[in-house]
Amino acid sequence: MKNFFLYCLILGLCACHTTQQTGFESKTTDEGVCILENGDTVLFYQSSTKSMSGEYPRADYIHPLYDLKGEILTEDFPEDHLHQRGIFWTWHQVWIGEERMGDAWETRDFIWDVQETSTSHTDDGSIILNTETLWKSPLYINKKGVKEAFARETAGIKVYPAEEYFRMIDFEIHIHALVDGLKIGGSEDPKGYGGFSVRMKLPDDVLFKGVNGLVEPQNLAINAGPWVDISGTGASGIRGITIVDHPGNPGYPQPWILRKKESMQNPAYPGRFPVEIPRAEPMVLKYRLIIHNGDMETTAISKLVSGF
Repeated sequence: MKNFFLYCLILGLCACHTTQQTGFESKTTDEGVCILENGDTVLFYQSSTKSMSGEYPRADYIHPLYDLKGEILTEDFPEDHLHQRGIFWTWHQVWIGEERMGDAWETRDFIWDVQETSTSHTDDGSIILNTETLWKSPLYINKKGVKEAFARETAGIKVYPAEEYFRMIDFEIHIHALVDGLKIGGSEDPKGYGGFSVRMKLPDDVLFKGVNGLVEPQNLAINAGPWVDISGTGASGIRGITIVDHPGNPGYPQPWILRKKESMQNPAYPGRFPVEIPRAEPMVLKYRLIIHNGDMETTAISKLVSGF
């Protein structure tokens, strides 16, 4: 069991004491929400705005995310891309009609105003972190000079109990347009990256695997199927994260932007051409992460994917 007290001193994220009760619990601070299982940290949700000396401000994301041995899997403010952060879902292009509302991917002129967080326990022993966030921009103000929300994002993050070699975490993200003409899109180059993204620590021996075997990352998005596993040797041995694209997602199976070093991993949606989110119906995106220790076999991953 990792020393939770030490991590609290270093990260300043959660209340600095170890709990011994069985099962999940949450701890809320001014910074966000920490999820623990049997006293061990699982993840931290950043609800308050975090920046680097005022630069690259961001909120509404997961970091740190831990593996089953207590090692941190994700990165925040990495030197190569200071705007990337843990587990995040955001886009380069955010439009209202023909007016651009900043660049949420690069954290320019965009605000995540987290309104509420709550947790609930389920009959299967899991815990769900529910969040509500308003999207705002200094480029969208009313006649009184007040920043008004143009979208409301609600998310449910379901953390399953750890098994011997793996843990599952499900993300269900709803984006509700509060104005007419709201559109989102990825990067405007042929890569088209944007959407649900994982910025994880990448070992030198990183391997990418899909349903049909090994996958070789390319500069542009590739078709790798409904899931991609990224694994390699960390401080505590072989470990990895499988990213799963839900069959109900728009554009399923979504194309993949994959990188061997110095970047995030991303099932890219909608790509370089923006799509509109009608006020009458939210855009719904669902993804599963499978955190595993050791080299997980394709058949085992496929079984966990089939239940999603």
